[in-house]
Amino acid sequence: MQSDETSRNMTSRNEKLHVGIIMDGNGRWATRRGLSRLRGHEAGVETIRRIVEAAPKQGIGTLTLYAFSTDNWRRPKAEVAALMTLLRFYLANEVQALVKNGVRLSVIGRRDRLPDGIANAIARAEDATAHGSTLHLRIAVDYSARDAILNAAAKAAALTSLTREAFSQLVTGEAGLRDVDLIIRTSGEKRLSDFLLWEGAYAELHFTERMWPEFDAGDLATALASFHGRERRFGGLQAIMPEEVPSLSRA
Repeated sequence: MQSDETSRNMTSRNEKLHVGIIMDGNGRWATRRGLSRLRGHEAGVETIRRIVEAAPKQGIGTLTLYAFSTDNWRRPKAEVAALMTLLRFYLANEVQALVKNGVRLSVIGRRDRLPDGIANAIARAEDATAHGSTLHLRIAVDYSARDAILNAAAKAAALTSLTREAFSQLVTGEAGLRDVDLIIRTSGEKRLSDFLLWEGAYAELHFTERMWPEFDAGDLATALASFHGRERRFGGLQAIMPEEVPSLSRA
């Protein structure tokens, strides 16, 4: 029997979807072209612009992008510094375009370990775009789904009663966030890498060989076409049509 929560998350083509993307392959894309890994990350930012523009036109209401995981701190210091510089650049230069296009920006993950000034820049960008209604863009920075769940569990310990909806709010930091419908990973890797483990419990998965700098609106459309072609039963069975119900009468 399906719960009310599950029923609310069943989708139709008329609903605005929540799509998560693991943006993978920037470094490999650049290396194969004899470019620096930094150039790959710069190309990845260009792809973000393309996909943010395309997403609302393809029925996406919430887009969560995995930009920097908690594990990424283990990368070479020069690469981490370059990624933080790109984040500063994005926050400083994209806000006006986001506001113009009705995009609300949220950044999820830890902020206390980010270099000086970035947390404040994030807060300013979130405030400036708070009224966007065309697309909710969520960017995961210093993010770990396990840590998000662990922190939510610690907060939940003080509560006398708990529902899935209330726990979801503790995990995500906001009320009423739609569960993830589809998770896309680029570059051919086939794992979730600690991304949206709670919100994506019933998400469909789509893996593509395309590197993130190559990913475009057509690739997004292909992933969504695959999603819409799937039967999402959420543990139940497809409804039996009346003519398919066996007769119990005797001849």
